[in-house]
Amino acid sequence: MLKTRHLNPADIDLICDHRANMFLEAGKDADAASAMAPPFRNWLQGHLAAETYFGFITEEDGKPAGSVGLMSIDWPPHPEHPDEAHRGYVLNLYIEKPYRKQGLASMLMKKSEDEFRRRNISYLILHPTAMARPLYESMGWQISGEMIKKLVR
Repeated sequence: MLKTRHLNPADIDLICDHRANMFLEAGKDADAASAMAPPFRNWLQGHLAAETYFGFITEEDGKPAGSVGLMSIDWPPHPEHPDEAHRGYVLNLYIEKPYRKQGLASMLMKKSEDEFRRRNISYLILHPTAMARPLYESMGWQISGEMIKKLVR
């Protein structure tokens, strides 16, 4: 039987594994994913302890089936959220291969939206992989006009 619970600091290894697998399956470079792993773990440890990184894990008989990470990002009021000084950010949604195409990702996203509502956060953002984009679009997510630039150090 599948059970879903809130993430906690003891889940750090699972969160790190799910994030690495997510990027590798999305086609990211394995060397870049390996380089990211230790700094991400250090960052995550503090944010889990401070509860500024939160989310859910679904398990079956104590084994992970999927997880999702969430954050509240400090952001100035904006025409899209004129009375809120933050945005909700969804990251690291990952479903273990045996559990895919069974509605688990949709369930975790619905729980995520409920958690953001509970925290009075109504404007949400995420950066989807090509594989996950249809799921998000089916749940009412829209593409925005964000641009990026990476500066050379």
